[in-house]
Amino acid sequence: MEKIGIICEYNPFHNGHMYHIQKIKEMYPDSFLVLILNGYFLERGEVSILTKEDKTKIALFYGIDLVVELPALYGTQSADIFADISVTLLHHLKVEKLIFGSELNDISLLNKIVEEVECPTYQETVQKFLKEGINYPTALSKAISLNIDFNNPNDLLAISYIKAIKKHKYSITPLSIKRTSHYHDLKSTEEIISASNIRNKLFHQEEITNYLPEISQKSIIPNNDKTFFTLLKFKILTTPHLEEFLTVDEGIENRLVKCVKTSNSLEEFFKNVKTKRYTMNKLRRMCIHILLGITKKENTKTLSYIHILGFNKKGQAYLNSIKKEIDIPTQINKNSIEYKTEIKAAILYDLLHNTNTYKFEMQNKPIQKL
Repeated sequence: MEKIGIICEYNPFHNGHMYHIQKIKEMYPDSFLVLILNGYFLERGEVSILTKEDKTKIALFYGIDLVVELPALYGTQSADIFADISVTLLHHLKVEKLIFGSELNDISLLNKIVEEVECPTYQETVQKFLKEGINYPTALSKAISLNIDFNNPNDLLAISYIKAIKKHKYSITPLSIKRTSHYHDLKSTEEIISASNIRNKLFHQEEITNYLPEISQKSIIPNNDKTFFTLLKFKILTTPHLEEFLTVDEGIENRLVKCVKTSNSLEEFFKNVKTKRYTMNKLRRMCIHILLGITKKENTKTLSYIHILGFNKKGQAYLNSIKKEIDIPTQINKNSIEYKTEIKAAILYDLLHNTNTYKFEMQNKPIQKL
């Protein structure tokens, strides 16, 4: 049995995700699928339009055997941290292969990029571009000597996955599936389009029925930017030392205070704060860290436990078969920063969406598809 890992956010779960699962099952008919799932607040600083509970149920319905939580503490950070913790979870669960979507879809080329980006001279070049005011993703692409453009979110994540595997010397083989849609394409009407395209169509009240299964569409909760901005404004204006929060660096706290006073909406606030140095994704992540109260001191990078969100019969049997080999607790540590942050994330999500995710967290019961 091939033990295969998937790392996803499902924001929302769509036809491309179905294709991803189906393709893996075609490649490896006798496979066991482990999903590392990001929950309420995501790697690019977005608020999920599906609850963690619904995403878990949908994943199990479409063939995932075991769903494991990527804690909000790590799921709201940069690609390298997001990938490092996700891959580490797969390692603890004895996964042998990680299969991800990629625009480049060339593992050999991705490995060459990883070799180059880990050279000190590459990092020096990146820093040089950053000082010139170029944003981080563009600086990464410009600093590479290979004549390719890898400034795509999924390729950048793929590079981070491979870096994490090599760094820890995990026995996980990275494999890719060609993405059939481009993350930055917000206009396509093909059967498979990106999640960002779907969210854009939702924002403009366009039809999305053809792009995702009905179970996913019915579970969508539109984001509440007005409440988000109100809560953010309160937190920024009532917190004396914003610089203590994770990713609030280089004096940007002064700009945050100034801009939140003069902005009338979340969109206007981001527009006023944004600079070449600070990408929209970085700003969104920063605001999530402020709202969740995650400080730099609390930014541990060591997992305290593995939180199982759901499983089917196959997943339950697998967990029972490896439980003595797992060298990290599979019971929640309620004193950990991961758990405390997750609870705050659930409460914040409920304030934004009028949901009952706090109850789901407190019950702490894996969803079973038996």
